[in-house]
Amino acid sequence: MAPRKSEPKNSRFTQQELPACRPVLTPGWVAFILFIVGAIFIPVGVVCLLASNSVVEISQRYDHLNNCEAEFFPTTVEKKNKLSTHGLGTNCTVTLTVPEKMKSPVYVYYRLENYYQNHRRYVKSRSDAQLAGGEPYDDSCEPEMYVASNASKEINPCGLVAWSYFNDSYSFSLDNKELSVSEKGIAWKSDVDHKFAAYAPTNFNTDPATRGGGVIGGGGTVGEDEHFIVWMRTAALPTFRKLWGKIDRDLEANSKVTITISNRYNTYKFGGTKSIVLSTTSWLGGKNDFLGIAYVVIGSLCLVFAAVFVKFALNPPRQPGDSAELSWEISSSGK
Repeated sequence: MAPRKSEPKNSRFTQQELPACRPVLTPGWVAFILFIVGAIFIPVGVVCLLASNSVVEISQRYDHLNNCEAEFFPTTVEKKNKLSTHGLGTNCTVTLTVPEKMKSPVYVYYRLENYYQNHRRYVKSRSDAQLAGGEPYDDSCEPEMYVASNASKEINPCGLVAWSYFNDSYSFSLDNKELSVSEKGIAWKSDVDHKFAAYAPTNFNTDPATRGGGVIGGGGTVGEDEHFIVWMRTAALPTFRKLWGKIDRDLEANSKVTITISNRYNTYKFGGTKSIVLSTTSWLGGKNDFLGIAYVVIGSLCLVFAAVFVKFALNPPRQPGDSAELSWEISSSGK
């Protein structure tokens, strides 16, 4: 005879007899909860909007300017079609006027539009093992694994993300005086310390046919090129900005920032755009009104629905316990 299973202890916990809260969500209680949510969300949204509005930001699209675009294309046909295959580039200047005082640090970004770094094949075409100093996984970098002229020479770093490395560069002056911009400390510390090893690129910088963008390392190692590390962290949306440098001084109102641009990166071929952005930050980050607007809209909707429930609480469609209305409903349903 099989032994009897031990019965659970006769306690309030095992018998599920603990005290519990079973709220009855009457219209009055629902209205009260919605009112509290709205009363919290709207002030939070206003604070977020004020923080976003405190950010000073200036930007300028430069790929379409005559002095940036005119010399980019080596032939008349390419000038007409904007399809340069070499991306030799040209130098041009852009002048930005500071609208109000920008307190340091002032962050320098480049902004790209109509650039789908989130495409599945693009995101997969890289080898994190190789970037960390190991061997690439089989076919992880397709279609950019080998030198175009020699299929036995592996590219390191390989893959489309590295192949398309952004290579426009910028130099700055403030009121006709050189303005120093720090290009260190722009990448995530975890990326620099753990994801990119200190090794020299192989078969990458020396053969322009194997890359669609710039050289990596600038004579140093992959792990020292923070612009490259920033680029390798792919964006989720087709319009994005990436950090290029930091200005560690205040910029006074109405001062002139002149930016000399080496316009090399070929966004013309796929109809993309390029912009340069100078921005401060707040305790909430950069300029972005979405979070504040979302809080205000949701809070306002909660107050509207709270008013609706208050109306039903004060003027219910049927009074509870009203036998006359109940008998009318019964007689109506029997017809």
